[in-house]
Amino acid sequence: MAKTFFFYDLETSGLNARDDRIMQFAGQRTDQDFSPIGEPINIMIKLSDDTLPSPGALMVTGITPQKTVYEGYSELEFCKIFYEQIATSDTTIVGFNNVRFDDEFIRAILWRSYFDPYQWSYSEGRSRWDMLDVIRMTRALRPDGIKWPVVDGKATNRLELLTKENNISHDNAHDALSDVKALIAITKLIAEQQPRLFNYLLSIRNKNEIKKLVSFENPQSFVYTSGRYSQQYQKTTIAYPLAPAEHGNVLVYDLHHDPEPWLRLSAEEIKKIVETPYAERGDDYVGLPVKKLQYNRCPAVAPIGVLDSHDGWKRLDLSKEIINQRIAKLKTSSDFIKRVSDLLNAKAKYSNNIEPEASLYDDFVTPKDNLRMEAIRNATANELKKITANFADKRLASMLPRYKAYNAPSAMTDVEREQYDKFRRQRIARQEPAFIKDMSYFLKKNDLSDHQQFVLEELQLWYQSIVPSVDDMSD
Repeated sequence: MAKTFFFYDLETSGLNARDDRIMQFAGQRTDQDFSPIGEPINIMIKLSDDTLPSPGALMVTGITPQKTVYEGYSELEFCKIFYEQIATSDTTIVGFNNVRFDDEFIRAILWRSYFDPYQWSYSEGRSRWDMLDVIRMTRALRPDGIKWPVVDGKATNRLELLTKENNISHDNAHDALSDVKALIAITKLIAEQQPRLFNYLLSIRNKNEIKKLVSFENPQSFVYTSGRYSQQYQKTTIAYPLAPAEHGNVLVYDLHHDPEPWLRLSAEEIKKIVETPYAERGDDYVGLPVKKLQYNRCPAVAPIGVLDSHDGWKRLDLSKEIINQRIAKLKTSSDFIKRVSDLLNAKAKYSNNIEPEASLYDDFVTPKDNLRMEAIRNATANELKKITANFADKRLASMLPRYKAYNAPSAMTDVEREQYDKFRRQRIARQEPAFIKDMSYFLKKNDLSDHQQFVLEELQLWYQSIVPSVDDMSD
């Protein structure tokens, strides 16, 4: 098969991929020139009766739980569609902020459905790419030929505003399929107006290519665009590899900041700055100018030679002399590097996850368990009745009753039904306080559209149907 792109977008029940669920999936395959191949995919995925969606999320998307139940596929059915029709060989899967958001939901649903959660993004010529940082770097370094939105004097790269500024049809923002069509058009615009930068970033999306430019073993300064960086410079800076990071990644230093003040800080002072809650960060707060670059997240990076034209150095308000001075300071600051490395490389603890469905990143699955996963997802309901959770991995074993509840309820034993009901009530109880708080907020608003009012009514009915003992919240 020829190499193709598959652009996609999700609408979800909330923002947390570990706890929330996909409600709508939409996508379109294109050729290398962004011409559509075949018909778009636009499907609902059934929301299970153990999930209370975020009212705020549904005020934006307009999708009700009932609509997903009436029209949607089961999670297992969706995962089979995903691997058979979407994540086919030689496909680059593209989204807008997908690496940090949508891709995480895809991994989570595959995991819950006993599929390998990673292969879709790298095996058989597959890859993934995120247009958000491509758009940011284009705006920062090669903005010509594209109209860039500004709101209240501040630059913004919201998709619906980019399409509006560039006269691109985008009639129903926050509908997954509409957003996909808009993203394809914006991608094509950037590819046409700034082909050299676009093609370079496309070529370097693979982690092995990125390691050739960004390496602790052979450190050199490079241009780096990330949402973590200052809006003043369009989220773009010159960075320098500082130390190895966990899981084979690298810590990099933002050379917009003179290292000198940071070198004098103790480990405790640095930790206090890093751990300051967002709510307590005032206008004068300056964060630690070190972040982890993750090779497998398609970071938008480029050699500093890209700044030698189009007023690149001026755009970033830096010079070769300044960055060389700051790199020299970093090279002689081993104590600072150790303090920062020890702090930022402290391993995240995933073992506190209440549900095994949320514990994807706790460990890798053994080859034998992978074979057992394949047998389960390919089993019919009758075959599932006879299958036992004979996994070495306790996470996979404890997920089986919920897998049956989501995809083949008739295969559940009486014991499994009791287990699932207990799990369901506990899960709903955890979600309930935030759900009720948000519902109360929206029920008091007077400026909701007719459809938003309808969504709220449907949410009330959904709540009452999965927690039968509750009273009407409008009383």
